[in-house]
Amino acid sequence: FRSGFSWGLLPVDPNQRYKLADGQGNFVADPWSRSYGYDAFGEFSLVPGTGAHLDRFFRVGQGGPLAGRTVRVHVPAEAPTHVLYMHDGQNLFNPGAIWGGWRLGESAPPAMLIVGIDNTPARMDEYTHVADDLGGSVGGLGDHYAALVEEVVRPLIGVKYGEPAIAGTMGSSLGGLISLHIGHTYPDRYAFVGSMSGTLGWGSFGPHTFETMIERYDAAGVLPFVVYLDSGGSGTCADTDGDGIEDDGDASDNYCENNQMRDVLAADGWTFGVDLHHWRSEERRVG
Repeated sequence: FRSGFSWGLLPVDPNQRYKLADGQGNFVADPWSRSYGYDAFGEFSLVPGTGAHLDRFFRVGQGGPLAGRTVRVHVPAEAPTHVLYMHDGQNLFNPGAIWGGWRLGESAPPAMLIVGIDNTPARMDEYTHVADDLGGSVGGLGDHYAALVEEVVRPLIGVKYGEPAIAGTMGSSLGGLISLHIGHTYPDRYAFVGSMSGTLGWGSFGPHTFETMIERYDAAGVLPFVVYLDSGGSGTCADTDGDGIEDDGDASDNYCENNQMRDVLAADGWTFGVDLHHWRSEERRVG
């Protein structure tokens, strides 16, 4: 065997949990196990079986224009009827993630397949549809990321699980922005697009020479999917630089831009309670 190669025998009982031991009383989850989960002692590895569990696929998209990354899948106990493609995948299921994670496995509907696509150090570039000036040009790889989801991740899910007919995409902050971009780019491929505290002023933070998502949706009119917008925050909104985007004032959590997006969509013919939903909770914050 090559130096550094190791192997082990796994339990054969479906749904059996296991960890690796180093002979000195230390136990760790198998970092390369396909199936896994979390309990009071952290991550555990899992022999595939029945019931709800997490799967993961490593280095997805490696060799393409973007870096490869891990894709994490919440597999429901029931045959899935819906699938939700989400961003910042390492934050969705792990209770040890930043701010305690989203813990989506604890709240997911019983027939919902959730696909969490990990971010990379290039998150700000990949999750933005255009470049912006933040003291230097940043962003603009959103087309490549949308293509990664459409051409690599979705076929993987289809082969492994059989993609349910009803698909959505959702994320928070820049993840909300890229979700709206994905929906706009592939409007017939999604039934639902969710943006939580979306960074919808992106494109106007520096000199407003690029199109914001607010302007992009305004130009598109009504698209064939449901949009959900939310934010925390409160305060005064203003367009003091006169660029058409209310991203100034003392408000927080992208509150002003999300309100403007809501109003623009409603004026363009989207219908509240049908294909447009908006929620604000002043105490809520999304990173």
